[in-house]
Amino acid sequence: MEIKEKVLQAMQAKKEPMKPGEIADAAGIDKKEAEKIIKQLKDSDLIYSPKRCFYQVK
Repeated sequence: MEIKEKVLQAMQAKKEPMKPGEIADAAGIDKKEAEKIIKQLKDSDLIYSPKRCFYQVK
């Protein structure tokens, strides 16, 4: 499974906005790696930020 898929699955399981550190913990990856993946997913329009520093699946 790709890291992007792990991040998306972790975010979908929570069903509420999460901080990058929470996403990293849920996906079992490093926070810096999670931040890079979050940026890629946001640029791909798969996730959005309902408020500053929180992210959620569309």
